[in-house]
Amino acid sequence: MAIMTQTQTRPEPRQVPMAGTRPRRSAPAGEVVRAYLRTQTGVLSSLEPMVRADEPDAVHQMRVATRRLRAALRSFGPVIPRSRSAKAAEELKWLGGMLGPVRDGEVLPQHLHASLRSVPVEVLIGPVQARVQGHFSPLRAAAYAELIEALDSPRYAALRAELDRLTTERPLGPQAGEPAREVLPAAVRRAYRQARKRMRRARHTPSGPARDAALHEARKSARRARYAGEAARLTTGSPARRFSRQMKKVQSVLGDHQDSVIARQAARDLGIAAHLAGENAFSYGLLYELQSHQAAQLQSDARHVWKKASHSRHRRWMP
Repeated sequence: MAIMTQTQTRPEPRQVPMAGTRPRRSAPAGEVVRAYLRTQTGVLSSLEPMVRADEPDAVHQMRVATRRLRAALRSFGPVIPRSRSAKAAEELKWLGGMLGPVRDGEVLPQHLHASLRSVPVEVLIGPVQARVQGHFSPLRAAAYAELIEALDSPRYAALRAELDRLTTERPLGPQAGEPAREVLPAAVRRAYRQARKRMRRARHTPSGPARDAALHEARKSARRARYAGEAARLTTGSPARRFSRQMKKVQSVLGDHQDSVIARQAARDLGIAAHLAGENAFSYGLLYELQSHQAAQLQSDARHVWKKASHSRHRRWMP
């Protein structure tokens, strides 16, 4: 089934360096983490007008910036204490929750339409494509309206102010003054170990909804390890960059798996709605099975991708 992967459909824009975002390789950890936060806060700010204009992929990129910021706050607690970052982390979670349904309203219909294109036309019974579009269009429109309302709210303004505070004040964590080339790799290793633990848990979980949920948690951990590696790259360079690329591959295949899980549920809901409307629901059952087959294949792919990504050569730069 020819479905474009996340890495094919979601190219990330080139980030133009901002003042204060290129720390010295010998810089302390606090300076480096603050530089990373400053970069992502700048990205968040630059994307806001694009989201308001509903430009293609803007919601996705803003969601990525939100996740990067939140991951950094979670990964580097010894640099920026949780007591000082908890408020921003919680509000970033809220913002991500507003962006998510809009992005799902874009991705899921694309995912289902791509699956339908792989099906012989003679087995597509009824207005399947029209029902898919008709189901998601109003959901996406409602979610987008709520997102714009959130961006106009005092709560979002307060989040921006909190992020500005974190990027300007001196970090007070116990390791903030220590060399970043020592502190950050250790934090990346902790994030990697959590991803490894969750991948093992998913592998030993019986197939079905429980494994789907376990793989989703593993994806989040791989994403966090990737973003932690990105921050460490500012002073560690190529080794951290190569590690982040490996974690991105894991995140991508597990993201495709999660898309297939959600799309499978959507196919079921669409089939029920079609049946209740007096339509033949055969094609939706076929769509459901296609998603099930894809999910199984992606689970196998994830095991192979993780095996390569978790090779010790990618972690030799960590303490």
